[in-house]
Amino acid sequence: MLEQLFSPPIAVVERYDDDEPVELFPEEEAQLGNAVPKRRFEFGTVRACAREAMRVLDVAPAAILPGPKREPLWPDGVVGSLTHCAGYRAAALARTSDFETIGIDAEPHLPAPDGVLGAIAIPAELGRMAGLKAGDPKICWDRLLFSAKETTYKAWFPITRRWLGFEDADITLDAGGTFHSRILLPDSPIAGFDGRWLVQGDLLVTAIAVPARG
Repeated sequence: MLEQLFSPPIAVVERYDDDEPVELFPEEEAQLGNAVPKRRFEFGTVRACAREAMRVLDVAPAAILPGPKREPLWPDGVVGSLTHCAGYRAAALARTSDFETIGIDAEPHLPAPDGVLGAIAIPAELGRMAGLKAGDPKICWDRLLFSAKETTYKAWFPITRRWLGFEDADITLDAGGTFHSRILLPDSPIAGFDGRWLVQGDLLVTAIAVPARG
């Protein structure tokens, strides 16, 4: 799916199951502790995706450990993002010489659970929701908004190293498969991000990639 939103030099690897065995680095195993099998499977498979993407970029395989905000810590010279949900795992990586940041998120294409939209959406976003639903009622716009918020944060944090709350970004979803995230923090070094989205079957994905400056 993400291969329809990204193109080289971004390396994208996706898997739809956990059937292939994954050999983790010892320091990755240490992160799992007594994790339940579901957590172990998704943790391992998404890292297998990332290491395959590293191979595509001609980068030596490396452990991918979580940072202080659970963000993946990449080898020097690499930027990327991971995502996993039921039935889908993916990694998108690029060299820092080509891209400044990447954010991806995948979600089941189902309505968001009760209360989620009210918790994540600001009034402007809620005001646009009715028009989106009327234009294409087949799309779960509330879940798509949540995914775009997640992707926005994943793109934001590696650049700023700062928290970004759901209320700190105003996301305009476009029915044509794009979105714009306007950052609302008054001292933000970034005005916003342009992203893309795709719904395919029972999954949806959102993606942001910011080219390297200069």
